[in-house]
Amino acid sequence: YVRHTPGAVRLAALITGDADLAQDIAHDAFLRSVGRFRHLRQPEAFEAYLRRAVVNACTSLFRRRKVETAYVRRRSGAPAAFDEPDHGRRDELRAALSALPPRQRAAVVLRYYADLSEHQAGEALGCSEAAVRSMVARAMETLRERIPRSETT
Repeated sequence: YVRHTPGAVRLAALITGDADLAQDIAHDAFLRSVGRFRHLRQPEAFEAYLRRAVVNACTSLFRRRKVETAYVRRRSGAPAAFDEPDHGRRDELRAALSALPPRQRAAVVLRYYADLSEHQAGEALGCSEAAVRSMVARAMETLRERIPRSETT
């Protein structure tokens, strides 16, 4: 628990953009993963299994939110409100990252924050290496459009 949970919390926080929610997701994913530990063919693969559980939990969360938002829109007839991003480069990046589709966001976080290979990220996302490359490329193109380079960088 002590060894694996902090990384799972960081991964969930980067994918969701919410530190408190990330705690809940990571702990839930850990409990689910530990319950399946004896069924793992390779116990040393627990970290990858936990990472996959976190990504799946985040994907499920986004799917539920999308359904809830659509329901609220239909019932109220008004578009759902979004939080305004804070000012500053880091906040600008986080806002742009959180605007990406969930799978693209997860691919970028797994590749560049978690520093996983395309193969490992593909395993965590349940897709091929080519799909990971494609998602990351599309995400990076979107981020470049949304966050223009500053004069100093």
